[in-house]
Amino acid sequence: MADNNPESFSGQLSVLVVGLGLIGGSFARALRKSGFCRSVIGFDRQPSSIVKASELGIIDQGANSLSEGVSQADVIMLSVPMLAMEPLLKQLAGLELSGKMITDAGSCKGAFVKSALAAFQEIPAMLVPGHPIAGSEKSGVTAARDDLFVAHNVLLTPLSHTDALAVAVVKKLWEVCGARVSCMEVEHHDQVLALTSHLPHYLAFSLVDTLAGEPENQAIFRYAAGGFRDFTRIAGSDPVMWHDIALSNREAVLESIDTFSEGLNRLRTAIAKGDSSALSGIFERARSARNHFATLLSRRMYMASCKEKMQSLVAGPGGSLCGHLRVPGDKSISHRSIMLGALAEGTTVIDGFLEGEDAMATLQAFRNMGVVIEGPDNGRVVVHGVGMHGLKPSSEPLYLGNAGTAMRLMAGLMAAQSFDVTLTGDESLSGRPMKRVTQPLSHMGAGIETAEGGTPPLNIKGQCTLKGIHYDMPVASAQVQSCLLLAGMYARGTTSVKSPGIVRDHTNRMLAGFGYPVQVKDDTVSISGGGSLIATDIDVPADISSAAFFMVAASIAEGSDIVLTHVGINPTRAGVIEILKLMGADITLTNEQEVGGEPVADIRVKSAPLKGIEIPRALVPVAIDEFPVLFVAAACANGRTVLRGAEELRVKESDRIQSMADGLQILGVEAKPLADGMIIHGSKMSGGTVDSCGDHRIAMAFAVAALKSEGEIRILDCANVATSFPNFVMLAEQAGMTVSVEGSNE
Repeated sequence: MADNNPESFSGQLSVLVVGLGLIGGSFARALRKSGFCRSVIGFDRQPSSIVKASELGIIDQGANSLSEGVSQADVIMLSVPMLAMEPLLKQLAGLELSGKMITDAGSCKGAFVKSALAAFQEIPAMLVPGHPIAGSEKSGVTAARDDLFVAHNVLLTPLSHTDALAVAVVKKLWEVCGARVSCMEVEHHDQVLALTSHLPHYLAFSLVDTLAGEPENQAIFRYAAGGFRDFTRIAGSDPVMWHDIALSNREAVLESIDTFSEGLNRLRTAIAKGDSSALSGIFERARSARNHFATLLSRRMYMASCKEKMQSLVAGPGGSLCGHLRVPGDKSISHRSIMLGALAEGTTVIDGFLEGEDAMATLQAFRNMGVVIEGPDNGRVVVHGVGMHGLKPSSEPLYLGNAGTAMRLMAGLMAAQSFDVTLTGDESLSGRPMKRVTQPLSHMGAGIETAEGGTPPLNIKGQCTLKGIHYDMPVASAQVQSCLLLAGMYARGTTSVKSPGIVRDHTNRMLAGFGYPVQVKDDTVSISGGGSLIATDIDVPADISSAAFFMVAASIAEGSDIVLTHVGINPTRAGVIEILKLMGADITLTNEQEVGGEPVADIRVKSAPLKGIEIPRALVPVAIDEFPVLFVAAACANGRTVLRGAEELRVKESDRIQSMADGLQILGVEAKPLADGMIIHGSKMSGGTVDSCGDHRIAMAFAVAALKSEGEIRILDCANVATSFPNFVMLAEQAGMTVSVEGSNE
């Protein structure tokens, strides 16, 4: 074989698949179709399966015996029922295996590892336990499909001494089959799979078996609705396989059945007692959790299967904007309304809640901690608060998707709870810095561990006693300030935070709205611990960050005249308005009022010639999220625009300075990235293909740029637009832009 790079094995490997059923046959078929291997050999205890696999083109050749197949193979895949694994491994132990890699597709990794230990006396370093999370109610070699693993997870469970190259090669083989591969510890794998895969199958088997024994069984099955058929479909799965899994993963399966039984008993008790509140809580939590995680899962599957980077936006040149628009609710306020509403005494009603993935992740996290939350229903959410000390431990880490705001603020809240908690996020969030909050929280007495480099996940210890501190922020940050204020509610004494510049004050305003006093003096905000929150109603204003895309669009597109209604114009967020006005934009505010402590207004924007400026440093922190689209405004302005003092843009969802500079240069704009900003010379823009780097704001900014481009702009990697502005394309088309989605999973 070749060197230590698994890519270099392309065309070099011979793979033996032992067991040509649905999984083994599909693995062989997918490998053969990929062309990655030199040959795919098949062996099965049923010679007829080998013949059929050859006839169907599933394998290149069959082996007459296990020893013959092993002698020709570099990698051996074991895909047989769990109870057949140990005798098979004992057979392998008697063969020459020097340099050969072994993996499997069994559902129970603990049992597989025990079988390997019994067979080999010590587990070979070249053995890589694995499990594809894919299947069908059909079985046998004729059911094999080359796309069975596309966009599905495969879990590898290497041991501490497993050879790294073997892991890399097995991972590559699954990837060329279209799977998403990750690693997990053996015990954790069996616990998770018992709940997510094994338990549903046994429930389906048990339900069908129970009802089939009823006197009215014919009527039951004759008139069964679609829900019954959907739920019981998996009862048609291979009984031999599920028999073996039940015995191989016995302890974890029994534990999962006990857990389900407890939940079923809670439901029975609520029905028996006529407890309307308990029933509503169970049903609402289940519905919302199912919808939330289904959205995440479908998005992940889509991203894995897409040949181009996720979804692409295609924006056509030209056009003008007109009419009245209301953009989605403010994301920052939506996050905070859920957090404070959950900790308040009483019921909080939220209108205008942003139903984007980030805010929904926060909502789901508090549901996981026992908070009953109704909705969202057209932006309305009802939160039944549990009080300052009423949160309950989640059985799993709290997944916050791409929501950096949620993670940093919740770090402060979770540091004061009585239970341990882990905060996790997606790939983007997992690479973002968290020391800015974990270090001052540690000074307050919090116990927090991060990944290497100070990034998520955050493992937060419970039962820590926090003490108030004074903290001078090195860089102005609303997230750091808010995190420490939220922790300060639980701390002994007073917590004060001093900022070197302007920061958003949403948390201060909302705490006051919930009846928790906050002191603000000059550049310092203080809070005393030991208070409580009283439920209130919240009307979330439209997000000025979302409105900014249409403000710039209307400014640069000739003949435009739009009104953006009910937009939050908090002075700590409204820097984009001031910057655009300095550039010559025609912007007027009407219907100004205060709603729930937040200033709002209707913003009218007419097209106007823009000029390049040096952006005042004082406005940088109050427009930090709007700079991607402001860079587009600068590219359409006459003259030179200079931004400095915005180094924070380097550590957002992407390096927004470099990502925007790269995209603008592709479109023919002279854009020079600086360590803390950019210099842009306004000019004509050509069409082209740019990469948003998975950053929602960059994707939408380049869609706006198309209004002044000479050709179509194709923007790659746009699935994350849903995190902050789920109906952007619809509103853009409604306003007069030409934007469409390619590769949509809808």
